[in-house]
Amino acid sequence: MLFRRRREIACRQAVGLVTDYLEGALSPAERARLEAHLADCDYCVEHLAQIRATIDIAGRIEPADIDPEVLDELVTLYRRWQSG
Repeated sequence: MLFRRRREIACRQAVGLVTDYLEGALSPAERARLEAHLADCDYCVEHLAQIRATIDIAGRIEPADIDPEVLDELVTLYRRWQSG
């Protein structure tokens, strides 16, 4: 049982793997671990859906469409999240 727990991932780890998952950059073992987590975690499934939607929307936005103040706020929020 202890060995199995080491192989499972927590939500924080799953969130950190989502971008690589969507880009196809995970190893087969990492992908399998993340998909096993997603099979049992509605919260992370929702996070994955939100990231997919964000990527879809962001792909249609031109840099000139973003107000500089909004861009600064987004960068600040991202940096705060990364340091947390």
